[in-house]
Order: sequence, then structure tokens, then C-alpha cells
Amino acid sequence: MTEERSGGCQCGAVRFRVRGKLGHASICHCRMCQKAFGGFYAPLVSVREADSVDWTRGEPARFQSSNVVARGFCSACGTPLTYEAPDGMALSIAAFDKPDDIVPVIAYGVEGKLPYTDRMAEIAERRTEEDAAAVAFLASVVSYQHPDHDTTDWPPHAPSTKD
Repeated sequence: MTEERSGGCQCGAVRFRVRGKLGHASICHCRMCQKAFGGFYAPLVSVREADSVDWTRGEPARFQSSNVVARGFCSACGTPLTYEAPDGMALSIAAFDKPDDIVPVIAYGVEGKLPYTDRMAEIAERRTEEDAAAVAFLASVVSYQHPDHDTTDWPPHAPSTKD
């Protein structure tokens, strides 16, 4: 049986399906990846050995971040989706519907590593609902994020706001 995984952006405008085996998962600390992901590093998994990668809803917009690399992202919500280089494509690990078992095995671009990233496990932790000052705010939040599974239609039909 062929392994199959799906994923997509935060708003659901772009969805993908990967059939076959994923390659090595990594994180990249280079400054270009930090900026592209808006984070301390970029978590990526190679799909160059997969049987197929299909865009099942929409397709990423692309930014040519260097003379050899393009980065795919959702033009509607900004979610980073791809790293595309001459040797193949990698997808954002967090964009998969079930990213839990896609475990990075190597870190690249460590010359750009922010000095405190090795100590992230040492910082204090708190569950969202434990923030007493935010309880009322959290109760008012309505998520418009696409669920972590394929849907036939998206976005759902929202009630009209017209008078």
C-alpha cells in the first residue's frame, strides 16, 4: 500500500497530497529560511523521492528568494509551503495535516542559528487555557483556520453580513 499524506495552508485555499515515501526531514537555520518562515528556523521534509505531489486545491504563489531557490506560499494567508531547489522540492512539515511523525534528522544553515534556540526546552511552559487573564478573550475566539483534513468545499458558507 502506498503511503499518502495531505496538508495545506492555514486558510484552506491551497491543499496538497503526497503519495509515496517522504525523504529526510530537516530544519534550516539560515537567515533566508528564518525570514521565509517568520520563525527561528524552517522545518522541511523532502518530497523528491515521493511518487507524486499533487496540488488538490489551488496552487502556491512563489517568491524567487535567490537565483536557485523559489519558495511557495499561500497568497491568501501567507502560510509557507515549499522550498524548491534544483535538486528537488521540500514541503513545510507544519503544513501537513498530521506532522507528528515527520521528525527532523539534521539541521542545516547552523551558521545562522539564533543563539537561544538550543535552550527552547528550558523556557517555562503553560497551556493556553491556564492563562487566567486570557480566559474571556479565548472564549470569544472563533477559528477560521482550515481543519487538518481534506474538505470538499472551503471556506464553509458563512452567514451573510449584509443588512
